[in-house]
Amino acid sequence: MGEFVRLEVADGIGTIRLDRPPMNVIDRQLQAELRAAAIEARENAEVKAVIVYGGPKVFAAGADVKEFATMSYPDIAAYGPELSGSLSVLAELPKPTVAAITGYALGGGYELALCCDRRIAGDNAKVGQPEILLGIIPGAGGTQRLARLVGPSRAKDLIYTGRFVKAEEALSIGMVDEVVAPDDVYEAARRWAAQFVNAPGLALAAAKAAIDGGLDGDLTSGLKLESHLFAALWATEDQKTGMASFIENGPGKAEFHGR
Repeated sequence: MGEFVRLEVADGIGTIRLDRPPMNVIDRQLQAELRAAAIEARENAEVKAVIVYGGPKVFAAGADVKEFATMSYPDIAAYGPELSGSLSVLAELPKPTVAAITGYALGGGYELALCCDRRIAGDNAKVGQPEILLGIIPGAGGTQRLARLVGPSRAKDLIYTGRFVKAEEALSIGMVDEVVAPDDVYEAARRWAAQFVNAPGLALAAAKAAIDGGLDGDLTSGLKLESHLFAALWATEDQKTGMASFIENGPGKAEFHGR
């Protein structure tokens, strides 16, 4: 368990909890602890779905600008791939993930939210990629994941201006997927994650790999990837359990116990 990030596991749901008051600023230590927590969630067979949560007041307000300002070009050239790689560990987690966003999710904080499969925000949340206001650009996936999420034209507007986006607009343009009262954010995330506690984990992992992997190439390559992952599930207990239950009891009644 890290000083600023910990994995809390309850009822099959893992919560990666950021706890660096007051704003959960992402420095090198928090980034390393985030990577470790994501790896722990990946390896823990009890964890079927993951919530990323910064607490009731703020998700993560961005990178540690004071730390960045001390870095030279060689420093940041070496550190940039490390930062991006740590967030990619979360993005590649083979389990359903959801960001529970309260308050600010800006810069590296929103890049962290982009690594999740779903984003649930409080109605007072503000999200965005304001790096341009510092004379830089997003460096932990923002230019790539945001463009894939909302399209290149809209991503350019958001990144070029660096503006903070309120929850209502963020929902309308797809930056977040659900907006609830601030006090309900974490419970809404738990309700979403709880759907997958008794779900076919290997099939979910395959679905995630097919969707995310397909976005990285052309349609033909994506279809080949899908076919490969589709066929591979016939080597799992998930497939045997699901189909046997369907034949015997009808749809939606299977109980899955595998990872």
